[in-house]
Amino acid sequence: MRWTLKPKPNLDTVYALQEALNIEASIATLLVQRGIETYEDAKLFFRPSLEHLHDPFLMKDMEKAVERIEKAFENNENILVYGDYDVDGTTAVSLLSSYLLRDYSNVATYIPDRYDEGYGISYQGIDFAEDNGFSLIIALDCGIKAIDKVAYAAEKNIDFIICDHHRPGKQIPNAIAVLDPKQEDCHYPFDELCGCGVGFKLIQALASKKGQTIADLVPYLDLVATAIGADIVSITGENRVLAYFGLQVINNNPRAGFKAIINQIKKKTLTITDVVFIIAPRINAAGRMKHGQYAVDLLTETHVETAERYAKEIEAFNTDRREADKQITIEALEHIETQKERERFTTVVYNENWHKGVIGIVASRLIETYYRPTLVFTKSGDKLAASARSVKGFDVYNALEACAEHIEQFGGHKYAAGLTLKEENYEAFKQKFEAVVEATIDKRLLTP
Repeated sequence: MRWTLKPKPNLDTVYALQEALNIEASIATLLVQRGIETYEDAKLFFRPSLEHLHDPFLMKDMEKAVERIEKAFENNENILVYGDYDVDGTTAVSLLSSYLLRDYSNVATYIPDRYDEGYGISYQGIDFAEDNGFSLIIALDCGIKAIDKVAYAAEKNIDFIICDHHRPGKQIPNAIAVLDPKQEDCHYPFDELCGCGVGFKLIQALASKKGQTIADLVPYLDLVATAIGADIVSITGENRVLAYFGLQVINNNPRAGFKAIINQIKKKTLTITDVVFIIAPRINAAGRMKHGQYAVDLLTETHVETAERYAKEIEAFNTDRREADKQITIEALEHIETQKERERFTTVVYNENWHKGVIGIVASRLIETYYRPTLVFTKSGDKLAASARSVKGFDVYNALEACAEHIEQFGGHKYAAGLTLKEENYEAFKQKFEAVVEATIDKRLLTP
């Protein structure tokens, strides 16, 4: 392991904080190293308050999004809540759909099939909306790069509102409203929200127009806290408030779906770590092994007995997921050894029979053995699909962008991304990705 020592903080700042909080110097030092330098900083960090949540209307296009949804209510339009099949997407869809359904019945949910449609907004999903009379699609945890899909929907007189947190490309889709705090011209004070977090800001804005307060929205925070944990976003700033109060809901008054999972695992008090390693994998297993709609059904169910039945199904998916992930990891490690690829700066492996639902987990497992940017490919229809994972400090999204000539489609974050490419481009992509990483990575980052 490579030890990185944080620079010693300013001693005057440490003493001042020690004095203000009446704590030991060692603790004051740790806090200052983490950017907590004053009494007010410490109060925000240790005593999260719902009052610290930002005004949702500070987010670009929020007013437009609320106006379009209110117009849909007035005109009795059908609204389709569309989201990705992972934890962030399914919790976001569950959150927004259950909130809208409290006062308005013309709402349905749509999760794309991981295998037939792939990640994000699909033409198939838009065709479904047209066939079933939906005139407004609200996309959560996806859509920021869906320029062609949004244009296709517009031709069918279907409007889009996009709620995403992924990094935008050079062009933004021509939707009615695009809520994404990572847009350069969005001046929202906190840009580390997850997709479910952006969905929460939308319901916060809708609630304020109805005269509801933040207290009315606390029951939805179990979903937001789960997405924050699962998506590995920073638990600072607004995320800290949402996670803190969301954990309280999970432990004191969880929705039926969470209650059913907790009853199975027989654990009394859950920490954020438990949410990441116990609850999130089960929710994720639905989209990995079967279909993400199973997770939405569980998370929106209000009857405990029905939720218990759904949770049993999801537990079975999770068992299958564990077995697949274990087997594929063994095969991938054998491939790396036999191909003598240990001296490379990247790990790129492919097998057409690997289960698409677990290749992201396998990529993370390979990093535990060979600490370097990793891509695991499998066959997906007539294309190859991959999950990318990175090592701390290296931006794999930028590396993929430098290989764009060989890629059909890609999206994601600094440390995790997904892509598709044509099979004939695989070798060329593999060589280019290796060259880009070798040329750009600080070699010290290859030691954990």
